[in-house]
Amino acid sequence: MMSTVEPSSPGISARMSRQASRDTRPEVAVRKLLHAAGYRFRLNVRVPDMPRRTIDIAFTRAKVAVMIDGCFWHGCPVHATQPKSNAQWWREKLDRNMARDRETTEHLAAAGWTVLRFWEHETPEGAAELVAAAVERERRTRNEGGGL
Repeated sequence: MMSTVEPSSPGISARMSRQASRDTRPEVAVRKLLHAAGYRFRLNVRVPDMPRRTIDIAFTRAKVAVMIDGCFWHGCPVHATQPKSNAQWWREKLDRNMARDRETTEHLAAAGWTVLRFWEHETPEGAAELVAAAVERERRTRNEGGGL
């Protein structure tokens, strides 16, 4: 249900709309580590059957989807903040973001994808290590069941 409450001001709305939704610093850091380790992937891949949703880093053959979520926009339990100005509008906006994240994760998992979500504050090294392990595990699983 959409709120009838509006953003605080046109200026704030414009500033927030300019926030990077792709190629963020944490995302680029993880990508660089994965690439340096020899992994190849696709960027900003559309989620099948879900308009306007993308996978930040996708290993399409292994079906591993990596999402790197910003603490503010995605409701990090450790670092999320609640704006005081226009609090109702922001609460509804951020709740919709979190619901959309859950729906996307469930949709991809139902389609056979391994979905890994990381917060922007997590170390790129730790995230890259977990992604590499998941990709290797999926590659082994798919190869074992795949051919005669």
